[in-house]
Amino acid sequence: MSSSAHPGINLGGGDPKAQRESETPAFGFWVFLMSDLIIFGVLFAHYVVMTGARAGGPGPSTLFDLRSVAAQTFLLLASSFTYGMASLALKHQRQVRPVAIWLIVTAALGAAFVLLELRDFVNMVGEGGPPQRSGFLSALWALTGLHWLHVTAGLVWIATMLALLSRFGLSDRNKTRLLLLGLYWHFLDLIWIGILSVVYLGGLA
Repeated sequence: MSSSAHPGINLGGGDPKAQRESETPAFGFWVFLMSDLIIFGVLFAHYVVMTGARAGGPGPSTLFDLRSVAAQTFLLLASSFTYGMASLALKHQRQVRPVAIWLIVTAALGAAFVLLELRDFVNMVGEGGPPQRSGFLSALWALTGLHWLHVTAGLVWIATMLALLSRFGLSDRNKTRLLLLGLYWHFLDLIWIGILSVVYLGGLA
């Protein structure tokens, strides 16, 4: 079977056995990601429809801090790059240490993103923007909050992978898990670009 059968799952000639064993889990994981994409698509549509439903409450100009958003964007994109480095280390170096180091760097960047966004949520509440205040705010919190939860879950997954690498090393099963985690992490980057464009830049346009 071609090593490019599933984008993002490419151990290829470097480890054909692990490549073959990853095919079925990869297919199932793509189904999961596509279903998740549908959920986010519904939330994006809901946000666009509810943009003007502010019920006299605060809007984007009051709630959004673009400096914080820029920092969050940098952190998340940088974490995607460092995860890519972990994937390259997995494919070419085939040693636990470099993979684990890049995973730790990725987790640190992701944790900084989570903390910055959490601070923004607290600040929104302080500005009179809790989710129950208006339809606009409910839609905003649902979309950005779900993404925040996904990144947090990704951090838990990275921590779990570090524990599994320490215990079992670069087994075929761990290789597949790492590559699926990479798909998940890059997927969250794509969703964030959508949030940046539609919610933050679009809201202040």
